[in-house]
Amino acid sequence: MIPTKEEWNLALEERHGKALSQTFASAAVAVCGLGGLGSNIAIALARAGIGKLILIDFDRVDMTNLHRQQYKADQIGMYKTRALAENLREIAPYISLELQTEQITQENAVTLLKDADVVCEAFDSAEAKAMLAEIVLTEMRGKYLVAASGMAGLYDANRIKTRKITGKFYLCGDEESDVSDGIGLVSSRVMLCAAHEAHAVLRILANHFEE
Repeated sequence: MIPTKEEWNLALEERHGKALSQTFASAAVAVCGLGGLGSNIAIALARAGIGKLILIDFDRVDMTNLHRQQYKADQIGMYKTRALAENLREIAPYISLELQTEQITQENAVTLLKDADVVCEAFDSAEAKAMLAEIVLTEMRGKYLVAASGMAGLYDANRIKTRKITGKFYLCGDEESDVSDGIGLVSSRVMLCAAHEAHAVLRILANHFEE
């Protein structure tokens, strides 16, 4: 049986404390790219009680995604925005979701991200990563950006870290490994990097900043 909204909120308050729970509930976070990184980031943030997620991706679920992304076999062919929203509502039934089923570009990024307090970069492409970072850090200076670099292979999990680059820019990963190295992306290491990104978001919202 699904708990009532009151029961849900009370459980989060008992876990995080009322003030922090309300901070998370009032926050809006954009997740740009809903693959291995983004789908795991979104689920971690939903479980923490983030009030609104802005989910941005133009792609559909493919069978090759299932080894590291938070989708199900019966969701193959669905847009990732729709499939992830379906899964998130099973986890956090009262979360607010804004679905943007389109490719984020230099032309539409500011519009798509305008309501976000924190922007999570979760792209595969180096060019897309650079484009988003430039737009957020130069045109949207009031927003925080949490991005990723390096999570491939079976390298030591402890090499994945979170580093503060500038006042509002955090980078997660080992900053070295590449998908072309060895066996490419492995679910466990991708999930570790996603957890770093999600945790950085929560620390930002809680004013627990990295030194």
